[in-house]
Amino acid sequence: MEQAIACQSQHGAVTLRAESVPFSELPGQSRLFLDYQKDPASLKRYYPNAVNSLNELAARVPLVLENHVADRGILCDALAETNAKFGAGVRTFENIELLRSSDCVAVVTGQQAGLFTGPLYTVYKALSAIKQAECLRQQGINAVPVFWVATEDHDFEEVSRTYVIGRRGDLVESMTEPKHCHENLPVGYIKLDETIGPNIEDLAESLLPTEFTSEVKDLLEDCWKPGEYFGDAFGKMLTRLVGDRGLIILCPLNQKLKELAAPIYVEAIKRSAEIVTALRQRSDDLVNDGYVAQVLVSDDYFPVFWQASDDTRNALKTTASGTVRKKDGSREFTLDELAEIAATDPIRFSPSVVLRSVVQDYILPTVCYFGGAAEIAYFAQSGEVYRLLGRPVTPIIHRQSFTFVESKHSKTLRKYDLRLTDLFEGLETLLPQIVEGHLNSDSAKIFEDVEEQIKIQLDKLDRELTTIDASLSENLAKRRRKIIYHIDALRHKFHNVQVRKDDVIRQQIESLFTSLLPHKHLQERSLNIAYFMNRYGFNFVDWIHNSIDLDDKSHRVIYL
Repeated sequence: MEQAIACQSQHGAVTLRAESVPFSELPGQSRLFLDYQKDPASLKRYYPNAVNSLNELAARVPLVLENHVADRGILCDALAETNAKFGAGVRTFENIELLRSSDCVAVVTGQQAGLFTGPLYTVYKALSAIKQAECLRQQGINAVPVFWVATEDHDFEEVSRTYVIGRRGDLVESMTEPKHCHENLPVGYIKLDETIGPNIEDLAESLLPTEFTSEVKDLLEDCWKPGEYFGDAFGKMLTRLVGDRGLIILCPLNQKLKELAAPIYVEAIKRSAEIVTALRQRSDDLVNDGYVAQVLVSDDYFPVFWQASDDTRNALKTTASGTVRKKDGSREFTLDELAEIAATDPIRFSPSVVLRSVVQDYILPTVCYFGGAAEIAYFAQSGEVYRLLGRPVTPIIHRQSFTFVESKHSKTLRKYDLRLTDLFEGLETLLPQIVEGHLNSDSAKIFEDVEEQIKIQLDKLDRELTTIDASLSENLAKRRRKIIYHIDALRHKFHNVQVRKDDVIRQQIESLFTSLLPHKHLQERSLNIAYFMNRYGFNFVDWIHNSIDLDDKSHRVIYL
């Protein structure tokens, strides 16, 4: 089913065209995710508060408010402090004030602090939460959108690079490596250095010059400056992109928020053994039901990390004697000692992946969380942590998922009778179809005729040799395979030569794959929003917002 989407650009009204592709038609999707998208209620064992329709969220509000015990004053003071630092506007501060009210809930999402906001799906998450908060407000429910920036994560390699499409239609990597970035520091404690300026310069230079290039470059330079903390630069840019819609950004490194989370840390430490046992059982249950456990939980797993005095983030492991030791063996604690530290100095702790959502939903009155497929899988396990810590499990909803197709690529798709899903077969598989169907059907027909004639003649020879000596027929069978192999190899070379002969066509096809399937994955997992803003201006963020259909659980292909 196609849908027309009305938008505005700097040059007037534009209409985008949307079509939906079920995730079941996209490769690499886990069975758990597909089953959850199809019928969340059928997986109540793993997602006890799952909703089939977003209309069901309103009924959850009383339960959320009843179970939210964190001090809203402290929470909102911390949020006001953070968002002021990021340069937030009036609507964000209005939402922070609204969150102080005891009847207000939060629509939450989050992501790692990626370079220049990282892949496109970061912005899709933010706008999904914003859209759902708007929907709840229309129903008379006080709701605000909150984005949890995972500044506690210490895998800088994962967030240090992003990609745009260069002026030659190639995929261009942009990355930064400031000092101390590989020393187990949370990304929120890593400072940008003087190399960020050349990084931005190179990215801007790689883009096809447009009327928006200088504006995009100015945005990057305003947010990503030497001496700025990496997480703060991310927060500033995300605020510039979507903050005018009232998004509240939360940084969990804020000391006030750590203090709010202290009771959960204490309880998780005291019940760590139960948590590990329950998680391991849940992993077994998932596997027995034909699914895959997203998080590997070993016997020595511990649900919190230790934040050392040098700001490094260190894994903790349980020992055979019941104590807890830093992974490098440099320090050892009893559970009582750790619990006492968590109560008095919670800045020393950060949650593991299965505890993070529980901490988040203890601090915030979360009515729902928008996440990706991997996060949905995490929730199948972390639901046990919610249960053990006496918290209601938050419903998780898949964020909106898009592939934006520029007009030149739409023409290429139409020209060769292709859909997005066809590209997953790979260029090598599609090449014969493109060549033989559109570029040189006469030569392709000759190959077909030759192959058919060879088969006929070899069959005739086989019958003759069989009457003379069976071993001759067996020998022919081996040589037949070689003959067919060489014909196929020649045909493959014909395909490549035919494409190379027409440089325009070759560039069209390669550019199509680069734009729609970079790194052989969905566009949203690699490309940075800077590319599209350079092409279409800052209105592109509005185009994303207008393209969101929260009732559509499919991947949405948007034709520009």
